[in-house]
Amino acid sequence: MGVIRLSQKYATHVTPGRMFKALILDSHNLCPKLMFSSIKSIEFLEGEGEVGSIKQINFTEASPLTYMKHRIDALDKEKLTCTYTMFETDALIMDKIEYITYDVKFEPYGFGGCVCNLTSVYKTKGDVEIREEDIEHGKDRAIGMYEVLEAYLMAHPRAYT
Repeated sequence: MGVIRLSQKYATHVTPGRMFKALILDSHNLCPKLMFSSIKSIEFLEGEGEVGSIKQINFTEASPLTYMKHRIDALDKEKLTCTYTMFETDALIMDKIEYITYDVKFEPYGFGGCVCNLTSVYKTKGDVEIREEDIEHGKDRAIGMYEVLEAYLMAHPRAYT
């Protein structure tokens, strides 16, 4: 089994606490409202957002995916960190990987902004090799989601304070 580790950063003008609350703690409510053209709903299959909870994202017909399931592995509301694992989806890449683990951390940056650090670890099946091109679409979608949430929070300065 191979391992591929990718890291990306996204700087924003929103405070770390607000980004964490919107993107991690309340994404199941906020993301379907803001990204209604691609996300139909997000529901908890097990738990209510604590460690061990399983969340399913249901996508619209416009999306290349139908659904995706995540398990919350670690959550630290004081350090503004979260680790979760995507373990099931109907994406074509799933014939090559067993799961993807995401580590998300929000750190202060500049005057009132933050840097969102996202590390993705892909665990491949057997000796399968995955090229970075194979996962570019997922990386672009993640940054797109950060941008939509940043725009919402900038337009609504009292939200998630």
